This record gives sequence, structure tokens and C-alpha cells, in this order.
Amino acid sequence: MWSRGAQFICWVFAVHLIGIWLFTRGFLLTRLALSEVNSCDVSDPNCTLSPSYKRMVFLIIDALRFDFISPDPPLPSSPYYHNVLSLPAELTKAQPDRSIIYYAFPDPPTTTLQRIKGITTGSLPTFVDMGSNFGGSSILEDSLIRQLYEAGKQIAFMGDDTWMSVFPTSFAPNMTFPYDSFNVEDLHSVDEGVIRHLLPLLHHVGHRLGPDHPTMQAKLQQMDNVLRETVELLDDDTLLVLLGDHGMDRKGDHGGDGELETSAGLWLYSKTRPLVDPQADIPAHLLTNRTYPGASTAHRSVQQIDLVPSLSLLLGLPIPFNNLGTVIPELFWTGKQATSFEHALRTNAAQVKRYLDAYRLSPAGSELDSAWKDIQSAWQGAMEGQVPALTMNMFTRYALEACRMLWAQFNITLIGLGLTTLLSSSLATFAVYDSLGRIVQWEPWLDRIASMTLRWSGIGTVSGLVVAFPLRPYVKDVAIFDYVAFGAAIASSFAVIKQALPARRLEIGSISSIPLPLVLHTLSFMSNSYTFWEDHVIPYLLLTSIAPFVLTGFTAPTPRLRTRILFFSSLFAVCVRLIAISTVCREEQQPYCHVTFFSGSTITTPPGLILAIVVPIAFGLPSAIRQYLKISKSDQGLANILLPTIFPSVLTSSSFVWILEWMESSEVLGPSCSGALRLTRTTLAWLSIGTILVVALTLWWLIPLCIKVETSEPAANERREVTIIGFANALGSPYLIFWLIFFSLVFTTTQLAGQVILALATVALLSFLEVVDSVRDVRALNLAFSSSKPSEFLAQSQETRSTLSTVGLRFSEVTPIALLALQVFFGTGHQAVISTIQWKSAFILTSSLTYPLSPLLVILNSLGPVFVFALAVPLIATWNTPPLPYPPSTAQNATLRACLGISLYFTSLLLGSAISSAWLRRHLMVWKVFAPRFMLAALCLVAVDVAVIVGYVIGFGRISVAVGRVFGSMPGANDAAKARKSQ
Repeated sequence: MWSRGAQFICWVFAVHLIGIWLFTRGFLLTRLALSEVNSCDVSDPNCTLSPSYKRMVFLIIDALRFDFISPDPPLPSSPYYHNVLSLPAELTKAQPDRSIIYYAFPDPPTTTLQRIKGITTGSLPTFVDMGSNFGGSSILEDSLIRQLYEAGKQIAFMGDDTWMSVFPTSFAPNMTFPYDSFNVEDLHSVDEGVIRHLLPLLHHVGHRLGPDHPTMQAKLQQMDNVLRETVELLDDDTLLVLLGDHGMDRKGDHGGDGELETSAGLWLYSKTRPLVDPQADIPAHLLTNRTYPGASTAHRSVQQIDLVPSLSLLLGLPIPFNNLGTVIPELFWTGKQATSFEHALRTNAAQVKRYLDAYRLSPAGSELDSAWKDIQSAWQGAMEGQVPALTMNMFTRYALEACRMLWAQFNITLIGLGLTTLLSSSLATFAVYDSLGRIVQWEPWLDRIASMTLRWSGIGTVSGLVVAFPLRPYVKDVAIFDYVAFGAAIASSFAVIKQALPARRLEIGSISSIPLPLVLHTLSFMSNSYTFWEDHVIPYLLLTSIAPFVLTGFTAPTPRLRTRILFFSSLFAVCVRLIAISTVCREEQQPYCHVTFFSGSTITTPPGLILAIVVPIAFGLPSAIRQYLKISKSDQGLANILLPTIFPSVLTSSSFVWILEWMESSEVLGPSCSGALRLTRTTLAWLSIGTILVVALTLWWLIPLCIKVETSEPAANERREVTIIGFANALGSPYLIFWLIFFSLVFTTTQLAGQVILALATVALLSFLEVVDSVRDVRALNLAFSSSKPSEFLAQSQETRSTLSTVGLRFSEVTPIALLALQVFFGTGHQAVISTIQWKSAFILTSSLTYPLSPLLVILNSLGPVFVFALAVPLIATWNTPPLPYPPSTAQNATLRACLGISLYFTSLLLGSAISSAWLRRHLMVWKVFAPRFMLAALCLVAVDVAVIVGYVIGFGRISVAVGRVFGSMPGANDAAKARKSQ
């Protein structure tokens, strides 16, 4: 099964990984976390202030959006979450000197781990830090938790176990009660566990159900009741802090930088001691206000990291070393006197300056080069200013903004190396793809290419190592491995290009041979508007890509071919339009987009129509697939075993898994049945996946062919006649069964609306295969009629029953499969934004977070649609292609070209998104639009490369071996076998 073609595909994958690695290292930089600790003497007045409070109760409600506690919620208000958690607004109105509400801005990305870092260290997160949200790593920076620990304070902890991963040794062992944090299925365990230990913590209701749900109202009411009990238990020396680590969008998701995701609530309360002075005469330039979307009035707003220096000084602690927040004026300003505030601000500004000085001397200090002069000037102005409250506040705010900009700096060298690697790999892939379609003796030629990639990779590795050492002093932030990887990739790529170019003959073909959708798709990433609406544009590109096939259908020489092409093209178009109905809207599409994947934009339950039709569709899909196989009479053998029994059972069970999940989350049968529903759906999910991986995959491996052999008794003086039913599609039908195994896995991890979309996409795929097969017949007939000896041409075609060897594979046949993969990605409830990740899929097999199973299920849910339809691309080469003459060299060549073609398509998309991200790196929406789309393109390319490796090496490789055992040793097989392809 391993061949030179497999080796070359693996080389392409490796070069893609190198290109992605280099570009990502240059584009998505991380901030250096300094390990210094602010260890000044608290008795020194320049270190901190005298403590105002001895203790603090620090409550975090996950995704507590500002409007949940705002006294002025937006209109129209929601009965589920507005004025439900009402205690903060009530106490602020009744006791304005002891209670204050803030509209807090958490820096994106708004993932839980990054916000924990922000609200404890006062530092800024970086875009790629979100990758560690699945498994938190210990915080090495100075933090409020560490300062409390160093001061000898006893720190009790109850709640989200993510805190234990970042502060593993800071909490008192006898007062630590962590609970599984990531399970969005479990609405109660964390809350009830925390309540049991007297500190409330809301978690996950919004994630699972969205804010507009009765369960959300019940949870907020529960938290309001517990808050009231907590307030009653506070003593005079205790400060109560309630905050959301981030906000949530309309569906209850978070992770990005949307306006609702970065709208967090913050409430501070002191039971008897005044917290703020209502008569304080604070200058307006020190106070910022922000209006919540839909609200009628602006509200006092702060940066969420401002909480870190403010709480540190209120507790009499040194400010954490890496803090970039600024003390909140109201907490330190008394009357018309700014003395206490100026003292706090001076301490704050000195700490920020020490941090910047230390960062300047660190290995990453060059990042500050462009802003250092202005930072020094701002510091000088702060020291010499006549109004310290103004000048020092300006310095700390300038330092924050400067660092925000600087930690979005890019390494142009690494970006250039990454783009060069991706571009060279694209040229090399195209050169080989094109040459394979022109060279007759392609196998020995590919042997030379595959050997060359190994040899020149070694040469490039050595060259990169040699060049690295003299260049390192002059080229910043480029590691030795970067030189080595780039050298290996670029040397082998140019070697392949040089070898393949002599075989290339440039020709000006017809307009139909130009991959126009690919060109438009790649160039469109320079537009942020297109990226917003990519999910709506792709259906038009997809329908455009089949237009040449439809035109061929109108000119087909026979009524049968004309009918087949137009019928299956119409069926394909209908499925594409139905798939396009399913949408999940990103923030930028509002108010022109309406969510149809869920019941509404603020609730994540499936639509009623989907609940009604999903089971019949899941059960009937294998029967529909069998009808397509019957066209070539290839519904025999393994297909006759799996399609009537195994696949209907698995797909139907997978639908019931998600129906039971809906019943559990919506409490259709009441909360008492939750445990039984959970157990039942978990069992069904295990049975579905186990049946596919154990039963179906084993049967396919042992008996992959979908044929039936019939023999007839010979008459006198005649040979025995052997009829092979399914012969005409002996390569395509077993590969379709192989594809359905992986399709079923993705189907199981996909929510109900997505399962309907997958079924429609399968029908579209099979319809397109029939269109391609018929169009090839048309082209073969046209070639025969235009040849000098049509009868000989037709006789040869009748012998092999394969038009693939006559007309070959075209890139235009690969393009619709690539576009279909992307449309299915969007249609199954995904977008190029972090907040559309469907975390529910992590828990279909377990009730809690389990490594590595949970991350794998989320990956399968997110990238599975792209993977499974990229895996289908060998069907373009194998569908209705007979196995003789053996070995099927033509099919092998076309399969390899199809795999390279779809990889080339997604590489072009990655290049387009990478170039646009690099070119527009200073664009206002680079982190909101271009960077997430680049990341999606990179992940999709990896999924596609893995799919074509699996498909070519395992799928086609195993089928080739099985075909060889049946047909390889048959003398005169071409004469004896009857290809029963329907006429």
C-alpha cells in the first residue's frame, strides 16, 4: 500500500506544516512572561498603601455579562437574565458609598484561562494563548494570588478547577474544593459544590443553552439568593468583589473579541465601611463611560485588569510585577483631595515603569524599540507634571496602549519564510499534478521525484544549519530549527519544480479549464466584507463550478446522457441550496443574518423541523446511497451487508444521541430523568462509534470489494462464462464504503441540524459523481466521433469500460468537492470565529472532560466536515472505473492527481488568507477577521492533507490489493468478465 505516490503526498504534508509553523511563529507572537516578583517591603510607603481591608471575598461568575447586573439593561429587556441577579443594583442604589458597579472590558481572547491570567496578574493575553485553554499551564508571572500567599494570607478556593492548574500550590489544602470546569453538559455540580462551601460560582448554563432560556433565569436567581446570604455573612474588614471573567455572545459562547464577549460585569461592595465617596470631585478625564449595546445611558467603565492594582493596594499588598492596569480613581479619591489617589497612582506608575525597564533588558526587549522613546517621554512628563493625577494616569494608560500595539508586532522575516515555503510547495504540487496528467510512463518518473524530495531535504537541512550560525546575530527571533526546516522545505520544493518543469508544456486551454472559483476565492480574502459573508458566497461559487458540466449536458450526443447530466446536476444544485439555508451568524453579519442552525440567535436548541425529520433522514440515507450504487449494480458484497443494517443503525443511534441531549438540557421529562438520559445517550454514542470502528472497519478491511461473481454451466465445446456483477464500479464502490465509515464518525459528533446537512451533502456528492461520469462519457464520445477511426476507438473503450483513461481527470472536477467541503463546514454550525466552536461535542462519550478523548471529539466536530469531504476526492478517480487492466495504473494516477488537486486548492486558500493577514496586519480588524480566517485555513489544510493521506494510502491502497487478489491473476479477464454498467 505504500508507494512513491504516498511518499510524495507525505512530503507535501510535511512542507505544508513547515510553512504554517514559520508563518504562525512570525504572525501570532507571544508575550514574554517575566518571572520577577514585586518583593518590596510593605512598610515602605513607596511599595503599597496601608490596607483598607483585611480580607476579600472574590467571586467569579463565568460569563457574567454587564447587562446581567446593570441597573439600566438594554431594551427590549429579557425576563431570563435582566433584573434577575438584582442585588448589586439594589445595594448600589441604596448604599452608593459602599457599592459600585462597573462595566468592565476584558482583553480578548475571552477564553477562561486567559482571563484568569489577566485578572490576577494585570497583564495582557496574546492571541495564541487560547490554545492552552483545554489544559491550563501554571502561571509563572507575579500575581495577586502570589502576593497574598507571600503575605502569609490563607487563601480558600472553591470552583473551576482551571484555577488549580494555574495556581497548583497557592491555596490552603484544607480549604480547596475544585470542580470539573469544562463540562458544559453539567449545569449544577460546580455551583452546588461552591454553594455547599458558602461561595457561589455560576458556571456553564449560558454555554449550553444560551442566555434566553428558563434555566438561565433559575441559575441567576439562585446566585442572587446566595449573594444575599454571602452579604449577610460579611464582616466589617471584608471586601466583596463580584465579576464576570468575560461576557458571552447571544448564543452563550465566548472566546473572541465581540462586543458582547468583552462586556463583563464588575461589582464591589463593602458592608459597613465606605468604599467610595459619593461627593468626590474626580476630574472627568479620569473617568471613562461606555454604553452597553441597546442601553439608553452610558455607565462607568474600567479595564478589567485595573482591578489588579486597585485590589492590591486596598489589601495593602505590592502590585504584581507585570501589571499594566491603572488604579480605579473612585476607590482612592476622597472629597476634593486627591492625596490618597495620587499616592496610589504614583505607586502604580512606578511599578509599571519598573516592569517596562525589566522587559527592555530581557531577551525580548527589542520589541519595545519603536515605542521606547515615547514611553520615556511619558514617564518624564509624569514625574515633572504639575498635575500628578493627570500626568501619571496618562503614563500608565499610554504604557498599556503601547504594549497592546507592541505585542501585536510581527516578525517579518518568519512571515516571509512561511509565505515562501507555502508558495514553493504550491508550485511544486502543481508541477507534479500537471506532469502526472501528461507523462505516459509516470511511475518511474514519480520514483525519481520521490527520491529527489528525500535527497534534497537532507541537503537543505545541512544548508540551513550552516547558514543559521552566521546569520543569528543579525536576524532576530529566528531559531536554528527555523533555518533547518526552511532549508529542507525550500531545497526539496525547488528540486521538484526543476524536475517537473521540462515535462510541462504551457497551453492556452478553454475557459472551462481555468479554475476561476479558486482564483476568486483566493483573492477575495483581501476583503474583510467577503470574509464576513464567506458562508453566503461559497454556495454561489459552488453552483458556478458545475456550470460547465451543465453546459456539456445540454450538448450531450445521446438523450440518456443528456437526461443523466441535467437530472443529477439539478439534484446537486437543490442540495447545495438546502445546505445554504443552515446558518450560524457571526457578529459582523448582524442584523442581516438570521440563525437557522439553532432555534434562534440566543438559544442553542435544535429547530422543531429538524427534530421531526432528522431520524427518518438518518435511517433513510444508507438506502439512498444504495440506490446510487444500483446504477452500476455495485450494491453487492460488502455494500449488501453494511448498507441495509450497520449504517442505518449507527446513523439513527447518532441522531438519538443528540435528541436525548436536547431532552436532557431542555428538561423535557423533568430534572429527575437527567441521569437516565445522560446514561442512555452516552451508551448509544459508544455503541455507534464502536460499531463503526470495530465491525464496519474490520469487515471493510477483510472483504472490501462490492462485487458478486456468477458462473454459468458451459454448453458443449464452450467455455464457462463468469459474470462479475459490480465490475464497472469495482474501485469506486468499496472506496465509498470506506468513506462512509469516517462519515459516520463525523455524523455522530455533529448536532442534529448538522446531521441533516451532512446527509444532504452526501446526496450532492454522489450526484456530482454521476455528473462527472456522464460528462466523461460525453467527452469520450465526442473524441470518438472526431477521430479518424471511430469504430476502433469505441471498441477499445468497450473493452476497458473506462472513459477515465480516455479523457483524464481535470481540476474542474476537484473544485466542487473542495467547495462542498467548505460549505458543509459552514452549514454544520461553524464560522471562522472562536465562539462557534461546539463544545457540547466533547461530552457525547463522557460526562466530564477526558483527555485526549474530549479534544479529539471537538476537533472531529469542527474539522470533520472538511476532512470527510476531502477524503471523498479519490471517488472522482475511482467512481465507475473498472479494475482492468490490472494493475489499475490509470485510476492510481488519477487518484493521486485528485488528492494533489484538493490539497492544492486548500493551499491556495491558505496562501490567500496568509498574504491578506500579513499585508493587512495593521488593519483595524486583523485579529477579528483576518487572523481567525488564516487559522481556519491552516487547520483546514492540515485536515485535508491528513484526509488525502488516509484516502490514498489506506483506502485506495487496500482496495488495490484486494482487486489484485481477485483480478490480478485472471487470464483473459478482459474477455471473460462482463461489465454490467447500466446503459
